Amino acid sequence: MRVLLVLIMALCCCPAFADDGWRPTLTSHQWVPERLLAIDKDDQRLFVLQHESPIKAVMELPCTTGQAQGDKMVRGDLRTPEGTYFLGRRIQRPLGWDLYGNIAYSLNYPNPVDRIKGKTGSGIWLHGRGKALTPRDTRGCIALKASDLESLGSDLYPGMPVVVAEDVSWKPDSGTEGKLAAELVQEVRNWARDWESRSGKFFVHFDPVAFTLSGSGDFAAYKSHKESIFRSTPWLHVMVDNVRAIAGPDYWVTCFDQFYRSPSLAQTVGKRLYWMRTAKGGWVVVGREYTRPQQDLAPQYFKVMDKRIRPVIRKWAAAWQDADMESYLSFYGTDAVQGDYRGAEAIREYKNALWEEKAPVKVTVDDVKIFPDSKGLRVDFVQEYEDASGYADRGHKTLVLAPVGDGWKIEREEWRRL
Repeated sequence: MRVLLVLIMALCCCPAFADDGWRPTLTSHQWVPERLLAIDKDDQRLFVLQHESPIKAVMELPCTTGQAQGDKMVRGDLRTPEGTYFLGRRIQRPLGWDLYGNIAYSLNYPNPVDRIKGKTGSGIWLHGRGKALTPRDTRGCIALKASDLESLGSDLYPGMPVVVAEDVSWKPDSGTEGKLAAELVQEVRNWARDWESRSGKFFVHFDPVAFTLSGSGDFAAYKSHKESIFRSTPWLHVMVDNVRAIAGPDYWVTCFDQFYRSPSLAQTVGKRLYWMRTAKGGWVVVGREYTRPQQDLAPQYFKVMDKRIRPVIRKWAAAWQDADMESYLSFYGTDAVQGDYRGAEAIREYKNALWEEKAPVKVTVDDVKIFPDSKGLRVDFVQEYEDASGYADRGHKTLVLAPVGDGWKIEREEWRRL
């Protein structure tokens, strides 16, 4: 039912469905992609737009689009689709020079929202043309002079946004789009947070029927698979960065890099989520696509973990030095192993007996280094210890910590003398 409400709102309220086609005005909010293409079907022009505060055109070229006017709906209607699309890889095979020049890129038509709407067809390209350009002369593709497309060179890349509209314009301020983009960026962060929590709240971000119709996979199977992972995985981390947001006719697309880490997997992927409004004004994910990431987020993830773990180690050392048993034990998991002692209660008994006889007076840590571990993180450092009897030592300490809730617990502790 919710997908019907989503689509009814989109069809009734969005200018994308006006008789004269989609006519967006792009604005200069901070989440606009750094560079994108804009196709103006009315003027038969292609613009290379760059976000330099404000957004501006850095190149303008003539182009030709579909022979029939209007938004593409079905295979063979000779129309060029209207919406927000993304370049695929360069097509590496011989092309007919007159029609295609020597360069072609696929577009991701039909995108997930197109599939929800039942649009059909495929093979929409951005390509060159060896013969002279004639306005509205393709079967639905976007064609440029072969020399013009070649001149774009490295400006084109897989995943580059392409806004295709009947008429497109842009302005220097952020407008209402800036507020909407901020909402969507926050939605992405909430989606990642709820995924990391391994709770049912994660699934509230989706419209199950629309997700299935979009070609993103059967939602029931997707949910069952995720729930199985949530039950069997003690923890997982999800980091998102390089988030961009761009509007379509009646939807938004957020593009970002995602780092996922669990005990058995660590990887960075690029991802696009397609969002639509609900009848109550909220946002739901109706489709998704995987892409190549802009950067590997693993180094950034471990920098964040480093900042989180160092205060934990300092507080653990302070609790030990103060002989504060309850605070000290709060850093250990129930089944923690410390040398020959297994379990938090065994550690308590050992430390109680030791501290009654020789209380600690100095515990310092230095040269802290953090590494991945299947349990979570391994922390290596140099430890100096001294007790009330005058005994002192210096050694290499290893702590293995596992994520528990919003914090960390020591699962294993090892020491060797230096």
